Amino acid sequence: MKIYNTLTKRLDEFVPVRDNKVGFYMCGMTVQDRPHLGHLRTFTTGDIVRRYLLYKGYEVTYVTNFTDIDDKIIKKSHDLGIDWRKIGETYIEEFFRVTDEINIMRADYYPRATQFIQEIIESVEILVNKGYAYVAGGDVWFDVRKKPDYGKLSGKKLEDLMEGARVEPSPNKKFPMDFAVWKAWKEGEPYWWSPWGKGRPGWHIECSVMSTHFLGQPFDIHGGAQDLIFPHHENEIAQSEAIRDTEYVKYWLHGGFVNIKGEKMSKSKGLFFTAEEVLNQYGANPVRLYFLQTHYRSPIDFSAERLEESKKAWERIENFLLNLPEQSGRETDFEHFGEYLKKFEEAMDEDFNTPRAVAVIFDLIRHGNQLIESDPDKASEAGRVLKIILNVLGFKKVEKKKIGLEEDLINIIIEVRQKMRQEKKFDVADWIRDQLKNLGVILEDTPAGTKFKIR
Repeated sequence: MKIYNTLTKRLDEFVPVRDNKVGFYMCGMTVQDRPHLGHLRTFTTGDIVRRYLLYKGYEVTYVTNFTDIDDKIIKKSHDLGIDWRKIGETYIEEFFRVTDEINIMRADYYPRATQFIQEIIESVEILVNKGYAYVAGGDVWFDVRKKPDYGKLSGKKLEDLMEGARVEPSPNKKFPMDFAVWKAWKEGEPYWWSPWGKGRPGWHIECSVMSTHFLGQPFDIHGGAQDLIFPHHENEIAQSEAIRDTEYVKYWLHGGFVNIKGEKMSKSKGLFFTAEEVLNQYGANPVRLYFLQTHYRSPIDFSAERLEESKKAWERIENFLLNLPEQSGRETDFEHFGEYLKKFEEAMDEDFNTPRAVAVIFDLIRHGNQLIESDPDKASEAGRVLKIILNVLGFKKVEKKKIGLEEDLINIIIEVRQKMRQEKKFDVADWIRDQLKNLGVILEDTPAGTKFKIR
């Protein structure tokens, strides 16, 4: 299995740090606003990588954090007159609603920055004592020039990074690119006591502390969206390796954006669709399929047309599963369709190539559909293979609805329609079919008689 590693700029063979145990940290949300579709794509990517690692037999410890104290959260608290903690709780609750809806597995741990204040202070003290950080006016700044390899993740030299970079302004900084690991208190802000006075953590130090607390150092995979490569992940590397004098993370995995009119979906610019409204409109499985049809490292242009196409594509998958005959054969008996499972694994082993994996799904369905009438046992096997693939990719299960008495009533209506057809009253027969369709009951006329399914 190979992963494209942002650190090395190449496909690297995946070899865990500790035998078959994998530590995986995914940068979570700064909870100052509602999760949007771009967030949902990032966390769906992490979910698929995790699920595939589990499928391959690895033991995975998965951690996603919440940044629950931050400049933007404090500003929103002041603007709205709402306690900063309540703002965080509101958006954390929505995060769980939408990630549960799209079937993202719950992380093993969800640390919050405010739960790790003491550990953060201890880490900052180490940086100061080792000469990597300095105190100025109650702030503590990391001195990037003390790390000769600073910039190795983004692949740029320090002078190149300075061009056009957003830097934290302060008259006390020794160098423009130095970043805060501890911020001095300002009037009206929440604070914690530290050796440098009242203050709060810098953004980057939070993730260094929380990730290594649960996963040790080094750990295997650190993920996030591409906009975190610099400065966030670059700074995480610098401070973490300065604290422990060893490699921080082995594989860096970064996902592409969801764009609107060529620009990254962004809360600060007001360019976003909330995850909740998109899921409500299109459904969890179609939205997941929409993400998977593009490689995780490539951008996606938001498009209602493409989401509708994904919805129709998902209906093809669903219809195949609903039309399958009763299951026969052993659960793991793949005499005829094992090759599809192998093709799926080959696609996913090559940097989680989900577009190729989706192509395998539709090849399998096309083959399976040809066998439903002529060879039900083989079709059933195709269905078992398909369900394995869909489960690894995190789709919700497709189950036939139990309708009890309604089934008898539908069968009576089908008999009436059949009599209308025999009497050549085709307009009445078509009207019955269309009315049932409007109610979600789909009729299919086959050589063996009329069958129905519930949409």
